Amino acid sequence: MRVGGWAADAGLGVIFAAVLAFWAYRIADSWGGGYWGFDCAAGAVVCVIALARRFDPARAAAAGLAVAATAALAARFADLPSEPGPGMALGLAVLVGTAVRALPVVTACGVAAGGLAVATGSLLTAHTLAAGVPSVTAMNVLVWAAAVVAGLFPRLLDARRRAVAEGVRRAERLRLARELHDVVAHHVTGIVVQAQAARLVAHKSPGKAGDALAEIEAAGSDALAAMRRVVGLLRDPDEPAARAPGGPGGLGGLDELDELDELVGRFEAGGRAVRLRLPDEEETATWPPEVAGTVYRVVQESLTNISRHAPHARSVTVSVERDRETLTVEVADDSPRGPSRHHQRGGYGLIGMRERVEALGGTLRAGPRPGSGWSVRATLPVPRAKALPERARR
Repeated sequence: MRVGGWAADAGLGVIFAAVLAFWAYRIADSWGGGYWGFDCAAGAVVCVIALARRFDPARAAAAGLAVAATAALAARFADLPSEPGPGMALGLAVLVGTAVRALPVVTACGVAAGGLAVATGSLLTAHTLAAGVPSVTAMNVLVWAAAVVAGLFPRLLDARRRAVAEGVRRAERLRLARELHDVVAHHVTGIVVQAQAARLVAHKSPGKAGDALAEIEAAGSDALAAMRRVVGLLRDPDEPAARAPGGPGGLGGLDELDELDELVGRFEAGGRAVRLRLPDEEETATWPPEVAGTVYRVVQESLTNISRHAPHARSVTVSVERDRETLTVEVADDSPRGPSRHHQRGGYGLIGMRERVEALGGTLRAGPRPGSGWSVRATLPVPRAKALPERARR
């Protein structure tokens, strides 16, 4: 359990003790004798179970409800003060709220129904039925309702966050699929065209060159058709046709990395200094287009986050470096660390970046830098390859 969880439970334990002591005093004052002992002991048991709920919320809730139901029956037949009392009701509220918040739907509904049964079952122990709804019953029902609302509200928020996050991931996967399709379609089409031209040339010379080139042509055509079928399954039926290859996510690494200068220039116009470090063109020419497109997206999203969430940042460093078969992209700023900055930086853009990077077999880390500032660091696998000829880059 985290330190914050221990501190919260310690504070909750103090509240439990105060409520139990107060109600014991009230019972002793109105009933006299040792009537307070049973209520205090039963309430203490439920409160202790509530403090141990983090280990197994379902079993803790079942045990707490069982103790409360037993206490209510004992109070009914032994002519004791009404149960559940305030201390026990507070412990049950913690158990019910935790169950509604964290347990599966069926289990959570069962615990909530059990809590309502115990709350309304306090009618059996009431001593003022002729005067309308007993105060102990009204208290238990109100506390139960507050517990259900307290557990249900964050549960619905979490469900909404998961739905939005899944939508972001799906959108990023579809965008990556379209870009991969456009890139592969461009290059495979080039292979097919070159193979067709080579076949015409090969007719002038004997040998098996023509057969080999025919196989290249067939393989290229089959790969293009297969890619279209796969991406056709990923795209939404009512989605507009993808744009032609080019621009960010388009034809090749050089096009996209050239556009980083323009992207950085627009960001610098906002008053922040940016230091950009990129490999030379001979190096970037060997990168697969989908890798170059991911580099552009990581830098673009990181600069956007700095504009939105780090208005006090004065300088930014954008570095793209390669070490053997690993490409590292890092965007770091120097803004002062704020109390709510970590929460602000955990938006859905980061989810989309991580989805794209992990789809290519890479990793993404985002977090505060030592001292001050924030950094986003992505690593991507880039197998070594020979540079493409100038004609193939176009």
